[in-house]
Amino acid sequence: MSVSAHLTLAQYDLMIKAGVFDQRGCRRLEFIQGEIREMTPIGSQHEDIVDRLTIWSTENLPREKVRVRVQNSIGLPALSSAPEPDLVWVVQGDYSARRPSPEDILLVIEVAESSLAYDTGEKAAMYATAEIADYWVVDLSARAIEVRRDPVAGRYRSLQTYVGDADVRPLAALDVLLRPSALWEGPSSKSDLTR
Repeated sequence: MSVSAHLTLAQYDLMIKAGVFDQRGCRRLEFIQGEIREMTPIGSQHEDIVDRLTIWSTENLPREKVRVRVQNSIGLPALSSAPEPDLVWVVQGDYSARRPSPEDILLVIEVAESSLAYDTGEKAAMYATAEIADYWVVDLSARAIEVRRDPVAGRYRSLQTYVGDADVRPLAALDVLLRPSALWEGPSSKSDLTR
């Protein structure tokens, strides 16, 4: 009989502090629902889209109010989880002694290809349970942005898919727009991503 041990977020943090995870092996790990899970390696298209989303975010947001975090963890202690989304907008603050928690989070974006079922399934349910109001999944295969909103009882009640030149606007900054087509075309600058 196989038994897996479930950890608390505090136990996971103690393991990190003690140097349990050898970074020399470059394994990407994520703490989800009390389990340490290995993350799928990311390819060049995934990296490029994350770069473009980072440029779009940093060029459009007021730095004094919003911090952009790239592939860094967020804390969901009630769910014994510390996922590492591709991009997160958080309220500007000091996160040197703690991870941003749901009340700090303005937007979560995951970029998905082989992880699409996971990002739109288990991760979406986890973010909805944590009441993350604005969750986007960039589907590399479909060249689309799936926007999930209105979390209730572990589910998002709103799901909209944007493609082409449709305007996608984050709840935290309705004056900021992103067009899905721009993520895959030409150079990545502020004007390229919003025209």
